Amino acid sequence: MIQQLDILLNLPHFLTALACLIGLLVGSFLNVVIYRLPIMMQRNWRKECTEYLQIDSAETEPQPEPFNLVFPLSRCPSCKTPIKPYQNIPVVSYLFLKGRCAKCGNPISSRYPIIEAFTAITSAIVAWHLGYTPQTVFALILTWSLIALSVIDIDHQLLPDNITLPVLWLGMFLSLFGLYTDAHASIIGAIAGYAILWAVYHLFKLATGKEGMGYGDFKLLALFGAWLGWQYLPLIILLSSLVGALIGLSMIIIAKRDHNIPIPFGPYLAAAGWIALLWGNDLNQFYLATVGL
Repeated sequence: MIQQLDILLNLPHFLTALACLIGLLVGSFLNVVIYRLPIMMQRNWRKECTEYLQIDSAETEPQPEPFNLVFPLSRCPSCKTPIKPYQNIPVVSYLFLKGRCAKCGNPISSRYPIIEAFTAITSAIVAWHLGYTPQTVFALILTWSLIALSVIDIDHQLLPDNITLPVLWLGMFLSLFGLYTDAHASIIGAIAGYAILWAVYHLFKLATGKEGMGYGDFKLLALFGAWLGWQYLPLIILLSSLVGALIGLSMIIIAKRDHNIPIPFGPYLAAAGWIALLWGNDLNQFYLATVGL
C-alpha cells in the first residue's frame, strides 16, 4: 500500500489532477456560499435592526425557515424540488441534464458549472506551480476564498468580513512560520494595505465628493499584505488598477455601460493578488531589471 502511494506521489501530474478534482467539489460548495452568505448577512442585519429598534419581528413578518450553508438542501430555484446527490455532481450533472431541472425542465444558470470549472482550473494551476509543499494547501484555501469574494462583490458590491477577516488572520498566522513572508513584513503589509486604500478613498472623496471604493477593498488589500508582505503591495495595486481601468473602459465603450454605475474593484484586487501569490517574485524581478535597478 505504501509503495503504491509512493508511486502515485511520484507521478508528475498526480497532484495537479487531484487538486483539479478537489477544486470541482469545492467549486460546488462555493456556489452555495456565493448565493447564501449575502442572504444570511441581510437576515442578520434585519434581525439586529429589529432588536435595536425594539420591534417585535414576529408581529411584523413570519419567521423564515432555517437558512444557512447547510439547510435547506439544494433545490431547483424554479419548482423548489430537492436536487438529488447524483444530480449535483459538479459540471457533469449540468451537462447530462442539458442545463435544465430534471423535474420542471426550467433552465438552470450556467454560472454554476462555470464557477465549478474555474475553481478546478485555478486549483490545478496552484498545485502545478507550488508542488508538494505546505504552501500549496494554504494557497488553495486563499484561492477558493478569493473566488467566493469576487463573485459576491460582482453580485452585491460586497466583500463579506466573514471571509476576508479570517483569511487575513490566517495569513498573519502563517507568517510566524515564514511560509510566504516573515511576520515583520506581514504586519507592516496588513497595516499598509489597509492604510493605502483608506487614504486613496478619502482623497478621492475630498476631491470629487464621491466614494470611489468600499471598506471591503481596504481589508482585501490588507489581506494580501498579511499573506505576501508589504513588498508585493505596489505590484498588486498596479496590476489591479491596470486591469480595472482596461475592463472598465471596455465596458463603457463597447458595452455602453453608464459610467455612473459603480464597478466593483474587489475582483481586480483578487486577480492581482492571486497572480502575485504565484508569480509575484518573477514579476518584481522583471520590473527591477526593466528599470535598471
